[in-house]
Amino acid sequence: MIESITNSKIKYAVKLKQKKYRNLHNQFLVEGDHLVLEAKKNDMIDVLFYTDNDYNLSNSFKVSTNVMKKLSELGNTTGAIAICNKPVFKELSSKVLILDGIQDPGNLGTLIRTAAAFDFRTIVSENTVDYYNEKVIRSSQGALFYTNLIETDIIDFVKNNSNYHYYGTDVSSGQSITEEKFKKENIAIILGNEGSGVRKAIKDLVNTNINIPMSSTESLNVAIAGGILMYEASKEK
Repeated sequence: MIESITNSKIKYAVKLKQKKYRNLHNQFLVEGDHLVLEAKKNDMIDVLFYTDNDYNLSNSFKVSTNVMKKLSELGNTTGAIAICNKPVFKELSSKVLILDGIQDPGNLGTLIRTAAAFDFRTIVSENTVDYYNEKVIRSSQGALFYTNLIETDIIDFVKNNSNYHYYGTDVSSGQSITEEKFKKENIAIILGNEGSGVRKAIKDLVNTNINIPMSSTESLNVAIAGGILMYEASKEK
């Protein structure tokens, strides 16, 4: 049993709470039964720390309640926390979600979860909160294990993947989604920053700007808007 918070494995795991170390080592932490099981299903666990259940993994270490509390973002003294390897790049899916400057971890996690539900299996982001932020992972409910997550320059991505039809979002001048006939495949929906929306330089490159008609409010939370748009784009035509 590991009982010391100064153990080298524990010190390494604690470092992964910071983005710079996640990027340096291409690893991240997941906490809780559901997320650990999803990570195990996808063969992404490198090391597991546990207090009660080792999940039949070979590279697992029982830890004391004090050590678990040190590892936990939630202050839990029991449970399981896994060090996971970041997934490798996969082939682009036929439906892509592009995120320009999303800052709220809850919004990003919800968008990842919704994207997986509606087969937007590739997500591209720029100037956005880290995919592997603990709050993002928790909000995604494990959907990030089933999604191709890419961080890159959006303008370059659009220019290098001209075979997609790009839908920007514009609350003032976009075409209503009630009138838009979404293409069945090779489409990308672009969502912008919670406060300022999609950058003009990106809007200028899209094929179609769309919006959601509303009766008594100017805008929706970006995660809710994204859910509506992805649902509409996924409906049988």
